[in-house]
Amino acid sequence: MIQKINIPVSVVSSFNHKERTFIPRKVLFEGREHKITRLGYHHTYRQGRTLYHVFSVTSETMFFRLVFNTETLAWNLEEVADGESN
Repeated sequence: MIQKINIPVSVVSSFNHKERTFIPRKVLFEGREHKITRLGYHHTYRQGRTLYHVFSVTSETMFFRLVFNTETLAWNLEEVADGESN
């Protein structure tokens, strides 16, 4: 079931300077660590002067829509799905 939420989360990410890629690797959600197995869609948008990076990622059992705020360097979880139908 897809849930729209807006909560801060902890994310482990990596930056590859040769490929110039910034990728989330793990998400800490509800006390559990979810290793990201697939990066789906990534896009950016601006709100005022702040740039946001939006990542659609999956772990083995969950889908996450993560937003990275480049001004505060904080991650928010906007959407989560557990793979079950509504």
